[in-house]
Order: sequence, then structure tokens, then C-alpha cells
Amino acid sequence: MKKINRMTALLLGALSLGALQSKAQDRSLLINPSDSTWYHSSYGEKDEIGAANLITPELVLQSLKLVKKGKTIPLAVPIDKHLPAFRHRSFNLYNIQPGEQAGATLGPNKFSFNDELVNAWTGVGTQLNGIGHIGINNVYYNGNKARDFVTVEGVKKLGIEKVPPFVTRAIVLDMTAHYGKKIVPGGTEFTVADIQSVLKKENIRIKKGDVVLFNTGWLELIGNNNQQFLETEPGIGMEAAKWLADQGIIAFGGDTWASEVYPNPSTNEEFPINQFLLAKRGIYNLELIDTRPLVEEKVWEFLFVLGQPLYVGSTQVNVNPVAIY
Repeated sequence: MKKINRMTALLLGALSLGALQSKAQDRSLLINPSDSTWYHSSYGEKDEIGAANLITPELVLQSLKLVKKGKTIPLAVPIDKHLPAFRHRSFNLYNIQPGEQAGATLGPNKFSFNDELVNAWTGVGTQLNGIGHIGINNVYYNGNKARDFVTVEGVKKLGIEKVPPFVTRAIVLDMTAHYGKKIVPGGTEFTVADIQSVLKKENIRIKKGDVVLFNTGWLELIGNNNQQFLETEPGIGMEAAKWLADQGIIAFGGDTWASEVYPNPSTNEEFPINQFLLAKRGIYNLELIDTRPLVEEKVWEFLFVLGQPLYVGSTQVNVNPVAIY
């Protein structure tokens, strides 16, 4: 009887230890707002571009070798006032013809023209989210505190105008094929195992300096179910985020509006993956990237080219990246 009790006690002890280790592991995947160990970037105390430092002439030359057919594909979605956007954001474009009221023209040659005025948030549509966009308790990439660089007229550090052009290799991971669904259900968390499975199926690997894009079918919801589109989404969790960061990627993203699983199935945190990748690791986020044409042609790796508008003081901006293969 004593032998049985001892065995039972050992078993219960092992289970308890496992539970404690599991809880400890879970805590390691949480964002600790009091932690300051990440404040100093490996690129130096004055660095403002994070992972974009990896875009070297050598990387560009190597990436150019991916172009075999000379084909180009735009990766942005068209933007108008009907495009669903995150919470408070909106987009409105107005056509104005100054000096042409009632059909008037200018000069003897009857010159006329159209001019557009846009009243919009820069985070509507396909966008580049810079490393000054997301913070942890009002601290941003490289330990920059909001009180020291954020103003109503834009940021004085980490602005999108500091970011060099992206000319590098990008890969597409087709999660719709992985899950066997036209649209991957919202709340689906992509794990390291999921990513590695897709990489193996597509016969590619992640390289240092890559842009990693996920195809989930989420853009199919636009115009069909805008509410569902914005309320939830599939995407990477913290385990995958840490693994991707350790591979030395420059940017992550895809066809969703936050590029991470939402709502987070493990915690009630608000966008912790963006906090980790942008604020802690200086890795950029590319949202609403239309990878459907690439998936249709089974183009899993390509030359990625992006030259964003240089809005001084902005931390995000609408973009139209180009895939060349």
C-alpha cells in the first residue's frame, strides 16, 4: 500500500511540476509592460530603422536573381470610402476643380484640370507599419519614450521617412492550402510547426533579410462580410513571432489587417505580437497585402520592391508594393 501511495505521490508531483512549467512557459509568451530589457537595440542606441538595417547592397544583388520571367504584380488593394478599416479609421477623397466654377476655364487655351483632396488616416488599406507605430506602455523601439518624441504634428524619431526602400526577397506562405479552406477561420493561430509544414510543402526556406507574407483568404470577406473581416482574423501567435524574428526577417504580414491572430486565443492582450515584433525587435508589419495572384501562379518566392511615400513624422503609410519574378 505504501509503495502504491509513493508512486501516486510521485505521479502527482510530476503532474504538478508539469503544470507549473506550463504556466511558466505561458508567462514567457506574455508582454510584461514593466520589462525594460528590450530598450537597447542591437543596431545601436541611435538606430531608428530596426530590421531595415539588413537591407544591404549584397542582399539586394542576391534578391535580384529571383527575377526569371520579368513579370510584375501589384500587391495593394484599391482604397475608397467603402474599404473596411480598423476601428476609428476612414478614407475620403474629394475631386476639386479650383477656379473652374460653373464650367469656367483658365487662359485663352481654356485650360482645365482635376485636383484631389484626401481626408484620411494613413492606416487605411495596404500599409507599411513602421517601428514607431506600436509601443509598450508608451515606450517604443530602442527605448524611445513617447513623451520625448511624439507630437501632435508627428513623431520626431522613428518616422516613416527614415525607412529605406525595401528591395529584398519575399516569400508567400499559403495557409489556405495548409488548412484546406478557402478562408482560414478567424482566431486560428499559426504555430512554428504550421509554418515549417508550409515551407516544406512549398520547398522553400526563410532566409535572413526576408519579408514573410501569409495568404489566408481574408481579403475575400471585403464587401461580403466587413463585420467579420474586422472583428477577428487568423495569424501568427507569440511562439511563431519569436521564431520568425530569430530567422532575421525584415517584415511580416499578409492579407489581414493586423498580421497576428485576433482575438488572441491564449490571452486578453491587445496586439501583443505587434508589440513584440515592432517595438522589441524592430521588424516591420505589412497589412492587407494581396497575395492571391501569386498563390494562383504558385509563386512562393520573389523580388519584393517597396518605396513608400515619405510622410515626415508618420509612423505608417499606404503603400503599393510590387512583386517581381
